[in-house]
Amino acid sequence: MTQPSKILVVDDERGARMALEVPLRMSGYDVTAATCGREAIAMGQGKRFDVVLTDIYMPDITGLEVVREFRRFSPDTKIIAVTAQGSLEIAMQAVEEGAFDFIAKPFNIDEVLSIVSRAAQHATTAEAVSPDPSHDFSASGLIGHSPQMVRAYKLTAHAARTNATVLIEGESGTGKELIARAIHNNSARANRPFTAVNCSAMTETLLESELFGYIKGSFTGAATDRAGLFESTEGGTIFLDELSGTTQSFQASLLRVLQEKEVRRIGSREARKIDVRVIGATNVNLEEMANRNEFRADLFYRLSVLTINLPPLRQRGADDVALLAHHFLKKYERQHGEQIRIGEDAVDLLARYSWPGNVRELENTIEHAAAVCADRLITINDLPQRIVERAAPPSAVIAAPSVSLIDDRPSLAELERRYVQLILSENDGNKSRAAELLGIDRRTIYRYLDAGIAGVPPAIE
Repeated sequence: MTQPSKILVVDDERGARMALEVPLRMSGYDVTAATCGREAIAMGQGKRFDVVLTDIYMPDITGLEVVREFRRFSPDTKIIAVTAQGSLEIAMQAVEEGAFDFIAKPFNIDEVLSIVSRAAQHATTAEAVSPDPSHDFSASGLIGHSPQMVRAYKLTAHAARTNATVLIEGESGTGKELIARAIHNNSARANRPFTAVNCSAMTETLLESELFGYIKGSFTGAATDRAGLFESTEGGTIFLDELSGTTQSFQASLLRVLQEKEVRRIGSREARKIDVRVIGATNVNLEEMANRNEFRADLFYRLSVLTINLPPLRQRGADDVALLAHHFLKKYERQHGEQIRIGEDAVDLLARYSWPGNVRELENTIEHAAAVCADRLITINDLPQRIVERAAPPSAVIAAPSVSLIDDRPSLAELERRYVQLILSENDGNKSRAAELLGIDRRTIYRYLDAGIAGVPPAIE
């Protein structure tokens, strides 16, 4: 029989360790736990692990140091970084140090099991990733640890390590240019130019002359030869925003640039080779436009080698709104040299607003409130009236249901019983399905039921 994959769980908090240990063990893995980074490194030097799940923030040795050490002495081991402080910088560092994936707390256990399964399958075949200590991971301006943003951080981190064309999708104000700059700043092109172009702000003729350049006499006003932005961005990254508003003629010219890696100045027959990475962005769905023949399908496929979707702020949850509000307050403080606080009532109201202008609108709102507030404290009265009037009433906000397995610090046996109960409940009492998901025999389910699990729906055989 095949030996079960060996998993090491590293976390200085007992409850967090058990929340991972129990479901992993019940899924058939050989699980070992370490209470700190130093202990994990010592264990890894004496025993080979297929997968390591390590918390990032620990008091003695951080999870990033654990990743770095395992990459050194056990390069085939897959490391999954776990943290309650999901951010682009942490995702970037984890990936750069060689982590296989990145999980933010509170995590979805099904997602964790899926990632561990994938990591275990590749543990002996995937190539090790060498760390690159030369990168400087400065603040990106991207704030939030909602699941959607964590996915965006991970894709951004992977994009920075490649030279692939990237398409960033998201509503206006969600931070598409910040993602593009983060990819550039953490890539091998970081020391070369980054050029941002708003395609919707220019006519087709002006856009082509700006991007591709022109030669003297090619049109009225072309008094000299001029290099375009593609040429002047040589070796760097060019960010093309609002591509959905461009014409099919321009799209054909851009497709040629991407395919041939060359540009031809307006009025010239000479093609010039270029080395420029292209990152595109759109606030509408380009695939749907391509299906309606409103956007060139061949250009869409060429642009979307790697697609990053940025969620609208209204879908990111109250925690991200609060984090962003405090972030913008700190930014205001640095600019104006005065400390401003914000009341909980104001933060609650901000979380209930729909934010059609997304993060950009929130930043402007905080700047407005900081400028007009009294006694350096932002209250509801300092927020723009339209936001106060349009925010949903507190009674309309319904908290998402959650299941806690460890709030009361139960015993390991009790935690196992609770986890089985959770899986049964999620599957309407279907024991066969629950046993399959848990990786245990159905008779084991009955043993847990006999042990006194309450509240389980009637069995579906």
